Amino acid sequence: MSTALKLSSSEIIKRIRAGRDFEAEATDTGMRIRISDYVPFVCTAIHAGGEMRHELQLKCALDEFERWYEEDPDTDTFISGMPITVIGTESRFSYDLNRTPEEAVYDEAWGKKVWKRPLNQAEKKRSLVRHQRFYEVIQALVERLENQFGGCVVYDIHSYNWKRWNREVPTFNIGSERLDQKWKEDVSAFKAALEEEPLPHDISNACGINDVFMGRGYNLAFLSENFRNTLVLATEVKKVYCDENTGERFPGIIHALQLKFKHAIIQHARNFAAKHTNESYAHPPDLLPTTPSSKLLEVDAELYELVRNFEVLNFVNPINIEQEKQLFFRSQASNNPQFNYRPLRIEPFELKRKLLRIEVESIPDASLRSLYEDTISAYLDKVDLLSTLGTDQFLFNSLRYYGRPSALDLKNAEYLLHLPEVEDELRPAKRVSTNEAKLVFEDALANYGFDGKVQISNRIVADAMVNNSQKKVLIKKGATFRPKELRYLVHHEIGVHMVTTMNAQLQPLKLLRIGTPVSTRTQEGLAVLVEYLSGNTTMKRLRELALRVVAVDRMVRGADFVETYRHLTKDRGMEVNEAFNLTTRVYRGGGLTKDYLYLQGLREVFELYRKGEDLRPLLIGKCSIEFYDTLQEMMHRGILHEPKYLPIPYTNPSTELNHPVFDYIVKGIR
Repeated sequence: MSTALKLSSSEIIKRIRAGRDFEAEATDTGMRIRISDYVPFVCTAIHAGGEMRHELQLKCALDEFERWYEEDPDTDTFISGMPITVIGTESRFSYDLNRTPEEAVYDEAWGKKVWKRPLNQAEKKRSLVRHQRFYEVIQALVERLENQFGGCVVYDIHSYNWKRWNREVPTFNIGSERLDQKWKEDVSAFKAALEEEPLPHDISNACGINDVFMGRGYNLAFLSENFRNTLVLATEVKKVYCDENTGERFPGIIHALQLKFKHAIIQHARNFAAKHTNESYAHPPDLLPTTPSSKLLEVDAELYELVRNFEVLNFVNPINIEQEKQLFFRSQASNNPQFNYRPLRIEPFELKRKLLRIEVESIPDASLRSLYEDTISAYLDKVDLLSTLGTDQFLFNSLRYYGRPSALDLKNAEYLLHLPEVEDELRPAKRVSTNEAKLVFEDALANYGFDGKVQISNRIVADAMVNNSQKKVLIKKGATFRPKELRYLVHHEIGVHMVTTMNAQLQPLKLLRIGTPVSTRTQEGLAVLVEYLSGNTTMKRLRELALRVVAVDRMVRGADFVETYRHLTKDRGMEVNEAFNLTTRVYRGGGLTKDYLYLQGLREVFELYRKGEDLRPLLIGKCSIEFYDTLQEMMHRGILHEPKYLPIPYTNPSTELNHPVFDYIVKGIR
């Protein structure tokens, strides 16, 4: 949707009657209205604004804070992601939209004289005309929705000063005194929805009905009188989100309330629609906007442009691996390698400053704003990580970004390392050369219909990897593979990493190309799961993932390269070349802790798969499991597309090709 238009109330009404989506500020009344989709519910925050016409400012006896104290600040924020919102932009001291026209212009309010000099009749009339035009728009909007859907619910959000009360009062209050008894169950249902999600800082989420307020406002009365099939839920929020005595705001609580209202409203509206309208919705998110807001697209594009070439593995792979490997073995594994890296092409401080300038707070949807805030925070950590490449600070920053193995990770690793060998794997097998492997990867790309490239490289640590930004598969020069090992690598690299790269290219939001925070854990977990589903799991592979956890843990505890290498070869029986490669993976850059995440990711993703959950929200791009619910919601809404490509083993699993023991083993990872 484009930025807000400036329209008269009559022009707004014409657009509503024509069924047009739009966002506008009224020029002849205090209103901001946004319609992104026509749905059978409206959210209003008629006391959110504090504007006052110049002629009234000159006469007003109350200062800005005194007016703010009686207004409902931030109630517009609580409903900002909803598809139809109507916000009052003018102060209730100009004219109170929740009072009848006869009572809408105060002389005195809450024991205070409002005007230095009485308003003249012309000034009062101008205010009352603006009051009337506001309700002309509200009437046209609800009339349109009742005609279209047969019923409508209006969530009328207010706030109140709780310190006025000398008793315990609820965080939420629904005023239903003037509602028809036919709505009793629907009122109770909204109360239950508001009490469902906890609030931070031990704030009670108790909701009263007719406790502190009875619902006697004009917005409810006007709509109830004019529309038989419209329910108005006059809902008050205790001002726990600010200090009502000073005006200080608490952004974290405001955000939590926005999320709470989002979930409660769409859950309630979905059930209301099924009972009282001619429309039904399969999922609550189907009631939310189906197209990304213009602000979201702006933030998404700006973030992508800043970090689209910022792939950690493109920088942390040493450029002198082979030379250092030869020196290491010549020294009888007694000297720590001295790795060199390509120079960075970024100016860290400048990039961080640009990231922090992105106006992520302009995204109206609370869930999506959280996603982008967390992503930007993660990239700030990644900038710090790469800016210390090759220094002692690199490990510290890697721990900040990727974390370190937990006690559970180590327990799972030892569980795998204590399992006996699988007899089938002990038989020798002819190894596949690098050039032959290249052909296999090329065939796999063609099988998926991908126009990607396969390239042999001497600058990677892994035997094979996908370069996401270049849509290219890299194979380590000189690497050879057992047939089963090659097959699981193909499914790992093409079936997941290339699949998610290609799916991300098709998404409206470019965020899915660069990745949600620490997507490594989920993406690698998916890739190892697909190895298992393809029927190519090996004990050697599972032991390798376990040894990565052990190696990272030893590094974090202070062991140097030589000590960890010797532990892997002497204590864990690892082959010398494989031990060198694994140790290099862990110590590159100065200490890269990410490799312990493979096993953790497998545990998390396998648990989802075992429960029969849909994994597609994690395959639409570079996604992390922490944002599963948000990604699934965006798919339901159509803001993100269903994945075009899926791993072949996910749609057609061949787990029967695995040795039977692996079903038991994988289920044993806790």
